[in-house]
Amino acid sequence: MTLPSLRWWHRFRIVLFLSLSGFALLLLASPPPQSSNPAQINLQVIVVGSLSEAQQVEQRLKKGEDFAVVAKEKSIDPSAPVGGYLGKIDPTLLRPEMRAALAGVPEGQITPIIKIANGYVILKVLPEGQTAQDSRSAATQSMSANPNMGLASRGAIIFPADIGGNTIADLTFQQFPKPPGWEQDPRVSCKIRKDSLAGAIDRLNQALNPPARELRNKASSFDLVQQHYGLAQLYSYQGNMDQAIEHWEQALSIATAEIPAGVPQLEEVLGIAYLHRSEMRNDVFRAPGELCLFPPRPGVKYAHTADSEKAIEYFVRYLEEKPDRAHRLQVKWLLNLAYMTLGKYPSGVPPQYRMVLPALESKQPVGRFQDVAAAAGLDLFSLAGGIIIDDFDGDGLLDVVTSSYDLCEPLHFFHNNGDGTFSDRSAQAGLLDQLGGLNMIQADYNNDGCMDILVLRGAWEFPSRKSLLRNNCDGTFTDVTKEAGLAEPATRTQAAVWADIDNDGFVDLFVGNENGPSQLFRNRGDGTFEDISHAAGIDRIAFTKGVVAADYDNDGYVDFYVSNLYGGNFLYHNNHDGTFTEVSQQAGVHLENSQSFATWFFDYDNDGWPDLFVTSYYFSIDESLRSYLGLPINVETQKLFRNLGNGTFKDVTKEVGLAQVFLPMGANFGDFDNDGFLDIYLATGGPAYGALIPKVLLQNQSGRSFVDVTSASGTGELHKGHGTAFADLANRGFEDLLSSSGGATPGDAHALRVFRNPGNDNDWITVRLVGVKSNRAAIGAKIKVTVENKGQGVRSIYRTVGSGGSFGASPLEQHIGLGKAAQILSLEITWPASKTRQKFTAVSKNQFLEIKEFAQQYTVTKRKQFILGGSKAPI
Repeated sequence: MTLPSLRWWHRFRIVLFLSLSGFALLLLASPPPQSSNPAQINLQVIVVGSLSEAQQVEQRLKKGEDFAVVAKEKSIDPSAPVGGYLGKIDPTLLRPEMRAALAGVPEGQITPIIKIANGYVILKVLPEGQTAQDSRSAATQSMSANPNMGLASRGAIIFPADIGGNTIADLTFQQFPKPPGWEQDPRVSCKIRKDSLAGAIDRLNQALNPPARELRNKASSFDLVQQHYGLAQLYSYQGNMDQAIEHWEQALSIATAEIPAGVPQLEEVLGIAYLHRSEMRNDVFRAPGELCLFPPRPGVKYAHTADSEKAIEYFVRYLEEKPDRAHRLQVKWLLNLAYMTLGKYPSGVPPQYRMVLPALESKQPVGRFQDVAAAAGLDLFSLAGGIIIDDFDGDGLLDVVTSSYDLCEPLHFFHNNGDGTFSDRSAQAGLLDQLGGLNMIQADYNNDGCMDILVLRGAWEFPSRKSLLRNNCDGTFTDVTKEAGLAEPATRTQAAVWADIDNDGFVDLFVGNENGPSQLFRNRGDGTFEDISHAAGIDRIAFTKGVVAADYDNDGYVDFYVSNLYGGNFLYHNNHDGTFTEVSQQAGVHLENSQSFATWFFDYDNDGWPDLFVTSYYFSIDESLRSYLGLPINVETQKLFRNLGNGTFKDVTKEVGLAQVFLPMGANFGDFDNDGFLDIYLATGGPAYGALIPKVLLQNQSGRSFVDVTSASGTGELHKGHGTAFADLANRGFEDLLSSSGGATPGDAHALRVFRNPGNDNDWITVRLVGVKSNRAAIGAKIKVTVENKGQGVRSIYRTVGSGGSFGASPLEQHIGLGKAAQILSLEITWPASKTRQKFTAVSKNQFLEIKEFAQQYTVTKRKQFILGGSKAPI
């Protein structure tokens, strides 16, 4: 198995202090006296945990197997997803055993097996200018730090210093002894996480326990720095920043005296660590309010500023020492954010370091959203996770369910009390044993009228089984994963979608996996599923981060789009016989050199054809800042493809104003201003503690363009964004905006953000469809609303029933904005299984409707309107 591919930063820095693991190869050793410009070596690496594994790998390589392919399959180094490619490395910065093994190895050849602290290594010397992709792997050129290769010819991609310790935590987890079948029980994974962390911290503390003088006699300065750095990372992972900073300060002291080349990186790390501790001491993560919204409002500042001032000291030192440092732009940005915590941004920032992002200056008066999470009883404090919103207990009100990246945290079920507040009923719902899960999706898979939940696990880390939770229609859930046939094999995934591929009235399940084949499970209609992945032709191996469904060619059968972080994306056309044909190249949506993540189909211009949106994700705050500042970028932007109606798409990204690099993970769409055109919210960030960049709200301008209204709306939360959803939680006729905002470690947990919509005077209608021959939840049904807006003529608005984006799920009922002074001329429904069409006229606006398949009339559902957050909420 491989490690989370998001921890790339250490391979692109000349000096790195990483961990106790021994698996990070670019570890600083005291370089021997030699040329100031030593020759660099272009390298690939495979790291395994045992000698027998290393010998098996060596035999395969000597028989001619591709190094990159074997690396992706066997290596436990973070470089595995890109074929073990490290880029051009100064050999003097490798550990001595690495340098010795490389001596005399010609280009194209591998080293003997190298024993390191906790594993075994094989290196391959690549010819000048060659990448892992050039050697027939699926690695992406854009991950290269070599300025002569592919996309990187624009310049090296700069990755932030990650002090969160997640890489070390995952390494210790993988090395820890495990019982057979551990991946089938989330409770066992939780215990392994706790025990492996405790063991790693104990071992490092023991290593550093003797007096420093005695220890120095037994270990090099390099090893001491490593040990302090590794222990600091583990404490930082837990959120114990006092002890983390203590050990980083000791590492800096040793480096200053004996390893000066390592000082700048430690200065950057300590700047981030102090800024993170400042946030913790000011309770920003638990009670964020206005404190972490960007741009800040006048007068907003921290109460306790000593740690922010210390962060400024380290950032300035880093910037002053060498003006051309690679991390200069992102360190300047963090310096500006540190001044923001003092209430001195931007005017108080030294002019030479001041950064203003003009693109964030909203020109549209959209009204300011208010975070009412705590007042509404949605006061969740958690890691990264998924969010789904729907009526799970059948009372006609929208409930909220969340999951967490934390292997030991259960799902949370928040019941809508019908008064603007929610109650946590996780225990009553039987969900306390459902631990972990980075994402979730909902559907009524058995057509009993009650919404079920699928929990997706293992993303970025290690295989773990999914959980299918059957709704018992009484406010409780039962785990039926094994009986349904979905438990094995365990995979690494956060991406899946429900869709009825054969129009038999039961939703089927498409699952996209990381470094594994996609899976397609056909719903047999009896509560069980059949794996038809290979027969259907969708089982391509990829590092999949998003899966979405739509009938993109309007032929009556649903198709799939698969978004992959490495290599090209897939568009699977439904052949109407249970098989699919991959047509991404012909359709113009392949994106070979773009690292894709969140994705969805939506009709952004209301022409009746589903368009395709795909975000890019490069783990680089530097690239996002370049995009904001109008500087040259080194990566692909997000993409919007307009459906041309002939089976192909046109890239309209630039013409609609979306050619930017936003770094989103969670993302979704909805019509927050009720103008009938779908808007976008991008929940940005990365796993590094310094990966702070505002979330983005993009307003659709009548299907012609998108404009950034983040500043005006007050939705620019700086911390990590994941599961995202739009939903009218208070029956006011306006969609509120919810975003899971935690990071990947306990030390980066954050409060859920629930931004209440300020509303306006535009009209709306909400439609809940109930299938009879089609699947009960009406997934895939199409809605067309023809309206006349006073003085603006007649137009049509199109929606397809689904939960929105690929990371976070909105309700399946469809909230449809109608614009100002609207009159509904007709409401048409097209059903997927029966192919029937219903048309209703003289429909009143600003109401909730329920429509059953084949029914002659619709039902108006009376719902009480209330204030989200109740009487405690800010107005």
